[in-house]
This record gives sequence, C-alpha cells and structure tokens, in this order.
Amino acid sequence: MPEYKITSEHKGLRLDKFLAEKLPDRSRSQIQKFIKSGGVLVNNKKTAVHQFLKADDLITINLTQPEPALSNDGVPAVPTQSTPQARVSAPRRGLEIITDQPDYLVIDKPAGLLVHEAPNHNEPTLVDLILKKYPDIKKIGEDPMRPGIVHRLDRDVSGLLVVVKTQDMFDHLKSQFKTRQIKKEYLALVYGTPQKHSGEITFNIDRSETMDHKMAAVPDNNRGRQAITEFEISARYLNYTLLKIKPQTGRTHQIRVHLNAYGLPIVGDQIYKPKKLKTKIAMDRIFLHAQYLGFYDLHKKWQEFTLPLPPELQIILDNLKPA
Repeated sequence: MPEYKITSEHKGLRLDKFLAEKLPDRSRSQIQKFIKSGGVLVNNKKTAVHQFLKADDLITINLTQPEPALSNDGVPAVPTQSTPQARVSAPRRGLEIITDQPDYLVIDKPAGLLVHEAPNHNEPTLVDLILKKYPDIKKIGEDPMRPGIVHRLDRDVSGLLVVVKTQDMFDHLKSQFKTRQIKKEYLALVYGTPQKHSGEITFNIDRSETMDHKMAAVPDNNRGRQAITEFEISARYLNYTLLKIKPQTGRTHQIRVHLNAYGLPIVGDQIYKPKKLKTKIAMDRIFLHAQYLGFYDLHKKWQEFTLPLPPELQIILDNLKPA
C-alpha cells in the first residue's frame, strides 16, 4: 500500500480537505465516503473524516478501495500541471469481448498485454487467453504463432482488435487490409502542438540502423516501406495536444515513429521519446488508444465499433489545462 508522511506544510489541515486538495477530480463527498470505508489509514488506524493532521502523520491508502491510488509523495496517481511527476498506472483487467460473432471477435485489448508471442518475452498473451475459450481458432490463419490474428496492437497500446474464428473471415479481412478498406482510428496525446489543424505524414519507415528493435522514419523514398498517417487535432491543452490518428498503412510502430519524426512525441512512449524531452507525465504505458474499427463482414455488411478511453487515460485529460 502506498504511504506518505505529512509535512509541516499540511500540518493542521483536515484529512478530507487535504485529500480534496490533492484529488481535484473527486468530489468532497466521494473522498469522505472513501475515508469512512476504511480506505485511508492514519498511523495504521482507521480515522474520522474530520481528523486534523499533524506533522509526521503516516497516511496509508488501501488500493483495493474504489477510489484512485495515491503516490508515495501524497499526490494523486494522475497527472496535473502542478504535479508533473505523478505516475499513472494502467490497471490490470481481464480481456473484454465487445462482440462474439460466428466468424470473428472484437476485443477490448488492455495495455500491458502482448497480442502474440514475441522474442525475449515469456508471458501470457492475448492469443493464449483467446485459445482457452476458443480452441478451434488455433487452426486459423497463416502463422501458427499468431492464430486468428490479422492485425495487432503494441503491448502498451489499448483498444479495439478483431480476432477471426474462420479461415474465410481471415482471408476476407486480410484482403481488406491490403486494399485499405478497413478503417482504424486512434487517440494519441502528444507533447507540443502541430502547426496546422490536420495533415498527413508520409515518411517511409525502415529498420533503424543504429538501434535494435526500433523503426525509423526515412526521408529518402528509396529506403524503407511506404507509410501514411493522417492526423487531426481533437483537443488542445497547455503543452499537449490530443490527436485523432488515422493510419492508412500498417507498418510496425508507424504512429509512434511518424509522430516522433514530426516533432510530436506521444506521451508515455518509452521507446521513441527524444532523450532530451523532459517528461512531465510519468506513465507505465503509452497514451495511444485504438478507439474506432470498421470493416466489411462476410455478408458485405459494414461493421463498426467504438471504444472510449480507458480510465487511466481519461483521468489524464481531466487533469490537463485547456489551451
């Protein structure tokens, strides 16, 4: 359980007022209910809402309670402009199936979960979880390590993913990806602001010549593979911008590489962020979420799905200052 010590700065302040100051996204009544439920301990004891704090009081937060976790220094585990090093953690949650159709599944993939096996990673994957419930999918596809998988999301990216249950649907979706009929849309929070409201990034993408396991944007069109990423500003914040991203191709790490090359690194991206970038929001995942997915089913009917931001990302936006 996270703990923090009260300093002289907050000596004499009432417990609920102290937490209200540190948790601006929560109402006073929510905080009081949390204290009354035993979610907050003072010196390892349950306490009253109106207890006045003393210097060196030890505050313990029970993370099994429904209210948000607090970090060790007494600030909420959400980013704010005044607490730049607050850390946001993606909660461990089960795999949610958005729709289960005879030919396919649409999944809400949480951040932190690999889609399929990868070198140097010995951990459960989305494929493992799917095969436990749908063992027949093991025979579907072209790669035995990726049964039922026609596209993927990076480990620390959340959002919509389609998994196919029949070979006909696998071939059908693969063809749509090749002809760019499938529509995908992401939300990404980036550092900085684009010079224009919308645009298209068209740098080719190739394997990095200097860093293993990384991709790189290359201005030389004789190298790499064609990559196209469309973007549009969704919301502006002080020092940050929320972008709506529509990739027209599906290269490895395409969105991350393109935005970084365009001078708009994604918040939480530990792989491609510039070394000199001063991180103001500490996260254990990237702020990149697949919020929309559309494709034609085997009956030539257009199917589309939307998924809101997960709580650990929405709370970041709630604590940023509009520009």
